[in-house]
Amino acid sequence: MLPVQVHVPCAGIASQHRRLFVILEQACLKAYRLSGPTKGKRSGPEGEGILAKTSRDIADAQPDITHQCLLTLLDSPLNKAGLLQVYIHTAEGILIEVNPHVRIPRTFKHFSGLMGPSLLHPPYPLHPRGQRPEKLLKVVKNPVTDHLPPNTIKLTLSGDAKMQRLSSYLPTLPPMHLITIFVGAMARGRDDFADMYVNEKISISEYSLNASVACGKFCCALKELWDIV
Repeated sequence: MLPVQVHVPCAGIASQHRRLFVILEQACLKAYRLSGPTKGKRSGPEGEGILAKTSRDIADAQPDITHQCLLTLLDSPLNKAGLLQVYIHTAEGILIEVNPHVRIPRTFKHFSGLMGPSLLHPPYPLHPRGQRPEKLLKVVKNPVTDHLPPNTIKLTLSGDAKMQRLSSYLPTLPPMHLITIFVGAMARGRDDFADMYVNEKISISEYSLNASVACGKFCCALKELWDIV
């Protein structure tokens, strides 16, 4: 059973024009086990050769990236204020809506047990539930744009795009629009996963950032813009 974290939004913060949607794209939710000398261990640097022999890219075996992103996002003041909605879009094309009230397990071992085959492969079971009468993880129909409000600006992060200082860039966006950001939740790969949806690609640092840090940087910038303490 998934626990629920209690959110107590500050009065007056919630607004129909203040909300962030984060789409974790190309996410991996499978923790592979290795055979041979490393049998019983989860995939890591020592297992790269075995994965290569099975024609599986090591980048496809890092569900810890999704775990780190979810912890960063759901722990953020933005989420606790009721201004964040997260979706996971897996490399297999499965779209999962994450309830903002879910408390993601802190350890990767427990997270792997939660996001197992029973959730991701049809026929889908009853979704994990917390203490409230609501679904905390829900498989929904593609595409993700069907779940976004029409007045939404869609952005994606790309190291090849023009670098923007978020404190200067975000105030230039139309104030009557919501914001969606597509973040690649994989170790490496092309950033064309949202080209058919996005209005603009941006870079938010002159350095290469992992997905969790990028999520945190974006949430912090909007927290300041929206005056969330």
